[in-house]
Amino acid sequence: MTGGVIAAVLTAALLHASWNALVKAGGDRFAVLALTIGLPVFALVPLAFLVPPPAPPSWPFIAASGAIHWLYFACLLGAYRHGDLSQVYPIARGTAPLLVALGGWLAAGERLNALELAGIAILSVGLLSLAWRGGARRGAAETSAMLLALATSLAIGSYSLVDGMGARAAGSVAGYIVWDFLAIDLPFFLFALWRGRGHWRAAFGPSLKAGLVGAVISSAAYGIVIWAMSLAPMAHVVALRETSVVMAALIGALLLREPFGRRRVVAACVVAAGAGLLQFG
Repeated sequence: MTGGVIAAVLTAALLHASWNALVKAGGDRFAVLALTIGLPVFALVPLAFLVPPPAPPSWPFIAASGAIHWLYFACLLGAYRHGDLSQVYPIARGTAPLLVALGGWLAAGERLNALELAGIAILSVGLLSLAWRGGARRGAAETSAMLLALATSLAIGSYSLVDGMGARAAGSVAGYIVWDFLAIDLPFFLFALWRGRGHWRAAFGPSLKAGLVGAVISSAAYGIVIWAMSLAPMAHVVALRETSVVMAALIGALLLREPFGRRRVVAACVVAAGAGLLQFG
């Protein structure tokens, strides 16, 4: 990847960790997520008439991406309901490069060299360290958080692979991004409006500021990633993006006051080191 693409993906990583922190810290997490996902619709609808439409071969990828994102949102909300940002986020995000590397090899012929495979091994060790509690007994809530975080990671790996291949088949990356976001955002926003029918002000009013900020940074974060995957190997882009695990760990510890021992610090750094080796291998 070029220096410009690397800088853009690192920026996307920081933005992604930040909007996840907003969802975790929000009083009504569903309302914050609904606004974060739904508010971009008001910009996406006019943009859909201004950008070149994606080519027909990319439409199945757009439909699949929308469906997988719904699973992602459900698992993400459930994981944050039971667990800390500094544990849920690294597990959910850190597994994605493994899945995308495998999927990229099987579906797109993106083969990995020895150093890249070593990066995957190191990343896996970091993930296992995040899940391990030594001799302490894990409570039901933490077990649920970890299982939901792993399910979230499966969704992340799946939609990353789908969108990377879809953007390459679209002809117009901008067109793919806009229509992909519409397929993701519009159904979820309509569902949220239906869920809050009759009391929209009470349901969404207190979360409006966080939702506005989340809408801007989440859209920018994933738009950058789709653009980068259209230019560079998907596993490399996703691996570099997942350096956000360290950023999320620091946000959880410094801003959300989550308990964050030395083991989690080291584990998060190991995950990032594995992702970096996969990227630069």
